Amino acid sequence: MDFERIFPFWGDLKQEEQKLVEGSVVSQKMGKGDILHRGCGECSGIVHVAKGQLRVYIVSEEGREVTLYRLHQGDLCVLSASCLMDAIVFDVLIEAVRETELVVLPSPALSVVMQKNPMVELALYKTVVENFSEVMWTMQQILFMGADKRVAHFLWDEMAKTGEMTIRLTHEEVARFIGSAREVVTKVLKYFVEEEVVALSRGKIEIIDKAKLRGYL
Repeated sequence: MDFERIFPFWGDLKQEEQKLVEGSVVSQKMGKGDILHRGCGECSGIVHVAKGQLRVYIVSEEGREVTLYRLHQGDLCVLSASCLMDAIVFDVLIEAVRETELVVLPSPALSVVMQKNPMVELALYKTVVENFSEVMWTMQQILFMGADKRVAHFLWDEMAKTGEMTIRLTHEEVARFIGSAREVVTKVLKYFVEEEVVALSRGKIEIIDKAKLRGYL
């Protein structure tokens, strides 16, 4: 296991701290829709996404979900250890978007390392700050962008990340990712079909004209 690649603070650890981390990490597999973290004082530890994808989101009192950001292969999830970080005072939920494999450093071991080595906490807060920029982008989209532009941005970003013209997601999943209603997403996608931007099939959205899609960004 390449600990230097997994943990950004690895090079700052002393030898005994590295041994503690090596002896504490565990592997975990999650199925699509499984919840890793429910907020409310839960503290799993920090999580490296070895394969798959996680979604970090909040839920309003009315039950509306807003996806703050997603974590892909190679990313580090820090909010799952928020109980160890005094500056983080809000609860989030974290779920697997698809079948996902994780490398977890549990909170007891992480707590010991953080107390012994201040560079660990600094590295974790740096990761939080990087994630916060994604949260701000999400909020900007929700507050200031029309539904058509938000859907277009989402499809374009998915195409850029996967390198594929076919997005294998349902309208409901797209709605959760952009913080909208399924009916709104369906209406926008049907409009995109009429404009010959995308083609729809069950559980799939195929981009058929990149230039036209780019025009909605």
